[in-house]
Amino acid sequence: MMIEFYKMSGSGNDFILIDNRDGSLAAGDIVAFVKNVCRRKVSVGADGLIVIEPSDKVDFRWRFFNADGSEVEMCGNGGRCAARFALLRGIAGKKMSFETRAGIIDAEVRGDVVKLRLTDPRDIVMDDRIRIGKQTLFVHSINTGVPHVVHFSRDLEGFDVFSTGRAIRRHEHYRPAGTNADFAAVVDDHTLRVRTYERGVEDETLACGTGSVASALIAARKGFVESPVDVRVQSGETLRIHFEQTEDGFSKVYLEGKTTVVYQGRLWDEAWRS
Repeated sequence: MMIEFYKMSGSGNDFILIDNRDGSLAAGDIVAFVKNVCRRKVSVGADGLIVIEPSDKVDFRWRFFNADGSEVEMCGNGGRCAARFALLRGIAGKKMSFETRAGIIDAEVRGDVVKLRLTDPRDIVMDDRIRIGKQTLFVHSINTGVPHVVHFSRDLEGFDVFSTGRAIRRHEHYRPAGTNADFAAVVDDHTLRVRTYERGVEDETLACGTGSVASALIAARKGFVESPVDVRVQSGETLRIHFEQTEDGFSKVYLEGKTTVVYQGRLWDEAWRS
């Protein structure tokens, strides 16, 4: 059996996308399937896998899986890729809405640029402290569809994102679900540099959409930046974040950036069967 798929990248986050509106995806254990096809060098390889399904409310519904097989609520760069995929496949028009476990997401596709309106962020905690080994870190947390912890660094390029990110991701303060960890530096009042350790990928990724949004919103709450905020990610690309700040938090939060169609293909069952 062969499964048609697209390989796409959202500013360095790469994904496998499968149109399953007809329910024909017969891969058996979906967690094992995702883990196998997301393995690099021995299969397609990706940070995550997106399955498009029908919706009776909006244009389509998605299921998003991290590379470790965990299904999560939201992924900003994955959402941008899903929107462009939907347009290319004739599933939706240039303006669309789709269901996620985080809520309804609105999107607009303009060529290779996709702009998402995210659900309003929640669970904002400012100026917290956690212990990492012998070190005390000043952190802030926010849920932008999935949980994120943000730490500001003066030496972002020399920062140990992998070790510190892994420690934060599994820190007792954020159990049982764990968290993503973002490390940010302020460039100017409309620009940030951000690096992210992603839960479910269990490594630093080249970009994280919800992490870029989290960093921009926390920086705005601290008075460091104003909307719109350009976020320079590890891939070298730039994501633009738009938002309105309110007394209680934020509204009208948008994530905008480029997407790339890498290739189309057909998965042989050898790619996922052990």
